[in-house]
Amino acid sequence: MRHDHDDTASLLEQVNYALNESVAIRIQGGNTKARLGRRVNGEVLDTRSHRGIISYDPTELVLTARAGTPLIEIEAALESEGQMLPFEPPHLGAGATIGGVVASGLSGPRRPWAGSARDYVLGTRVITGHGKLLRFGGEVMKNVAGYDVSRLMAGSFGCLGLLTEVSLKVLPKPRQCISLKLKMDAHQALSELAEWGQQPIPISGACHDGEFLHLRLEGGEGSVKSACERLGGEPLESSYWAQLRELELPFFQSAQRIWRLSVPHNSPELKLSGYQLLDWGGAQRWLLSDAPDDDIREAAATIGGHATHYGAHDAPFQPLPNALLRYHQSLKKQLDPQGIFNPGRMYAEV
Repeated sequence: MRHDHDDTASLLEQVNYALNESVAIRIQGGNTKARLGRRVNGEVLDTRSHRGIISYDPTELVLTARAGTPLIEIEAALESEGQMLPFEPPHLGAGATIGGVVASGLSGPRRPWAGSARDYVLGTRVITGHGKLLRFGGEVMKNVAGYDVSRLMAGSFGCLGLLTEVSLKVLPKPRQCISLKLKMDAHQALSELAEWGQQPIPISGACHDGEFLHLRLEGGEGSVKSACERLGGEPLESSYWAQLRELELPFFQSAQRIWRLSVPHNSPELKLSGYQLLDWGGAQRWLLSDAPDDDIREAAATIGGHATHYGAHDAPFQPLPNALLRYHQSLKKQLDPQGIFNPGRMYAEV
């Protein structure tokens, strides 16, 4: 049963109280992404009272919802119309909200082929650090002069303002979806994926676990069937992709530290101690390792990538170069001049 409720007035009141009293705010919805990012000291502002799908037009492929709306509610509404959020946002726990989906900017296994969370954000409503509720973007794809603030909110972890509403582009679910696995080593998997990427093979998921390359093929029945016949391999349960997205595969149950490395497409194997899972066709590497932080970050940076330490509360994200840090600080100052929103969640200096 849905419990729609517009709690804008209360959210504005809480933000303005924080501004008047110079109190920091820790924004959270279902708090399922708490292990990602630095700890924030501040008064909790819970978005879950502000919830509900405001509008959904399947023919226009647009859904608008309040930030505290549970992700499962949105997925159920889309499922009933044969549609989906193409970037497959991870829940990472019960109670994930659509505001948290956009704020964390995380995407699932389909990311390299369908695009990221940021690519599907059409517009937002945001309470800024000036105590005002502003609308950014709209409900259609268009270019905006200056900052595209809605897109900036994606992956900002609540550091730039309080998301109250988001409009997202959605897409029809593919007509056919088949998963399979092929036995091969990582080197061969990366080589094959590079070659297949130049061909019309409808891949929408590719993950190598050290022994098998797991593939998901999606699209029209004919193209999926012919790709399956060409590739061979063994059938794979489709639930594999949800387990990968939610970090629930046996790989993630280790006591070792979990790192996520984002590296350029077609990067070679990384020589790091520990165990690796190659997701996103090799562009996202999950690493279980007790190697020194600097070694891991350097290995990623050397090939033009970056490393994020899941569960670390000191410096989880790759340190920013000085020029980029100044840009972040400038943006923060413009949208949140008093620095009340999730201070230090991403970087101590922001």
